[in-house]
Amino acid sequence: MRLLFAGTPEVAVPALDALLDSRHDVVAVLTRPDARSGRGRTLAPSPVKRRALEAGIEVLTPGSPRDVEFQARLAELAVHAAPVVAYGALVPAAALGIPTHGWVNLHFSVLPAWRGAAPVQRAIISGDEVTGASTFLLEEGLDTGPVFGTLTETIRPRDTAGDLLGRLSVAGADLLVRTLDGIEDGILSPVPQPHDGVSIAPRLDVEDARVRWRLPAYAVDRLIRGCTPAPGAWTLLPDGARLGLGPVAPDPEVVDLAPGEVRLTKRDVLVGTATSAVRLGEGTPAGKRTMDAAAWARGARLADGTPRRDGLRLGEEAGDGPQPGSAQTSDLAADA
Repeated sequence: MRLLFAGTPEVAVPALDALLDSRHDVVAVLTRPDARSGRGRTLAPSPVKRRALEAGIEVLTPGSPRDVEFQARLAELAVHAAPVVAYGALVPAAALGIPTHGWVNLHFSVLPAWRGAAPVQRAIISGDEVTGASTFLLEEGLDTGPVFGTLTETIRPRDTAGDLLGRLSVAGADLLVRTLDGIEDGILSPVPQPHDGVSIAPRLDVEDARVRWRLPAYAVDRLIRGCTPAPGAWTLLPDGARLGLGPVAPDPEVVDLAPGEVRLTKRDVLVGTATSAVRLGEGTPAGKRTMDAAAWARGARLADGTPRRDGLRLGEEAGDGPQPGSAQTSDLAADA
């Protein structure tokens, strides 16, 4: 089949590679326009665009797939199908009907679970034990189209969103190729999604990634892993500065720390939660490089031994500190 591949981030590249190695003919790639990135904020092509240019494939970068010139070019290409992996923009009805067999989307969940922009992250944060990937026929609804095929993947106890998405991107690429094979052979038809089991996975923003230390240790652990590498978990220091956080390790033996309270040992930085403490892994102070949490703590001149009790307690809302007459605790980012 003649294909237009639509995708943008690194996670879409394995699918493009798999299609380039398949019996199908990728005649063009649709991706988001070059975006500014890095400290210099210079314009840079998407990972999919870079790979397509390496392969000598035509690249289309309209500001929106609603662009009439893009839709005219899509019609000229006369593609049989348009496989989609994390393209990043809604495809309008006018464009959905142009490819003969429609747009075939690879989504990283077992639909109808976790429809939306952050299915892998939400699955980890929610404590799911199993997730997967689905191929489905794109329609105007949010990931509501009929399903061609699925696969499942175990969520491992220490998986970050990056770890899990990396495995799903490779396994999903094979699923996408097999789906297109079945469509071309006339042996595969999509099946409507069930009405039960629907859950929504909205995009995570920076505030979603803020650690609430008054949650149980398992919830703190899941949130941080689900936000790694993006958007990146964080907390507030007593002076109001942000500290980026890498994955933590729950420590069920330490139960005497209040939520957000810090204890520094020779090797570890422990932080209290609603249940037991967690050991910090890596920290990223504002404007500085990522470093081991113990190295950060030494540089920040935190006291050794028992929990510090000479700092201010920061609440969830600005200015929400200890009330007059209350005991002050050095919380890393305690919530009210």
